[in-house]
Amino acid sequence: MSTEVVRDYYGKVLQNSTDLKTNACCTSDGLPDFVKRTLSNVHDEVLAKFYGCGTVLPEAVEGARVLDLGCGTGRDAYALAQMVGPEGEVVGVDMTDEQLAVAEKHVEWHRQRFGYASANTRFMKGYIEKLSELDLPPSSFDAIVSNCVVNLSPDKGAVLRGAYDLLKPGGEMYFADVYADRRLDEDIKQHPVVLGECLGGALYWSDFIEIARQSGFKDPRLVEARPLEVHDPEITEMIGAARFVSATYRLFKVSELESGCENYGQTAMYQGGIANHDSLLQLDSDSVFPLGQIVPVSGNTHRILSASRFGRFFELIGNQNSHYGVFPKSRSQDPFNMAYGEVAPVEPKKPTCC
Repeated sequence: MSTEVVRDYYGKVLQNSTDLKTNACCTSDGLPDFVKRTLSNVHDEVLAKFYGCGTVLPEAVEGARVLDLGCGTGRDAYALAQMVGPEGEVVGVDMTDEQLAVAEKHVEWHRQRFGYASANTRFMKGYIEKLSELDLPPSSFDAIVSNCVVNLSPDKGAVLRGAYDLLKPGGEMYFADVYADRRLDEDIKQHPVVLGECLGGALYWSDFIEIARQSGFKDPRLVEARPLEVHDPEITEMIGAARFVSATYRLFKVSELESGCENYGQTAMYQGGIANHDSLLQLDSDSVFPLGQIVPVSGNTHRILSASRFGRFFELIGNQNSHYGVFPKSRSQDPFNMAYGEVAPVEPKKPTCC
C-alpha cells in the first residue's frame, strides 16, 4: 500500500465529498440535533472537504485533551474543540499538505466563532503509523479519534500501538473505519481508486479484533455499523461478492481486562450529568444505561467504567470475589451482524450490558 497514492488521492484527485464513488462519507442525515448544531459552527470549506465515514464525537470530553488521527481539513477536530471547551485541547495529525492547509487557515476563524480567548486546536504534519516520531508525550491524551483513515495506513498495528502509548490510563480510542467481510485479494488492495475510496485497505473485521487485542486493547467495543454502497461499476466488478461496512469501535486503555465476558454479579447505574445524554447513555452496542436504572454488567464493563472518565457519572456496585460464569451477551463484535440487520437493535427498555 502506497502512502503516496493515498496522499495524491486526497490532496489532488478529490476536491470535495461529492467526488467519492461510495457512500462511505457521512452526511448530516440522521445525526442527533446536538451534532448538527456543533457542525453548524464549522467553516463551510472544512465541511465541503470532509471524507469521513462516521461520527467520532465521544461523550464526556469537557476539558479533555484529544488527538485526531488523519484529521484532514479538521471537521472533527473543530467539532471536538467545541465539546472539550476552552480548557481542553484538540491536536490534529495528517500527512496531506493540501488538507492541512485548509485546516490551519481557519484556526482563527473558529476561535472567534467559539468565543475562546485563545485557540484550543492545532495541527501537525505526520504519519499515523509513526506517531512516536512526533513531539507528543506518551500517556498524554484522554481520547484519540479517527474517521475513515486507519484503513488507508500500510501498518494498522503500528497505528493502534502508537495510539495505545499516547493514551492516558483509562483513555480510549474512538474511531470509525471501513471493514470487509473477508480478506481481500492483492489486486483489490493495490488498485489506486479502490484504495483511495477506503475499500482496498479495509481489514477483514475479525483480523481487526485480533490486531486491536495484540496492541493492548483487550476488549474492543462495537458502537454502530452501517453497510456501504459502491456506485462505480468498475469498482463493483472488481470487489465482486465482498461486502463492506462503516463501523465505529471504542478501544479502552484499561489494564486487567479479561478475554471473555465474565459475570461477577456486578451492576452499574447511570446518574446523569453527561451533556446531551440526559436520559440514557449507550456505551456500545451491548451496554445501554437508562438514567437511574440498575443494570447488570460484566466484569470488563465494570472495570472500564470505573477506570475511565465515565466513572464519576456512575454508581458502580460489586466486586469480583464471586464468579457466576459467562455474562449473557446479546450480540458479537461482528459489524456485519448489525449493519445488515442480522441482529436486532438493542432495546433501551431491556438493557443488557457486556
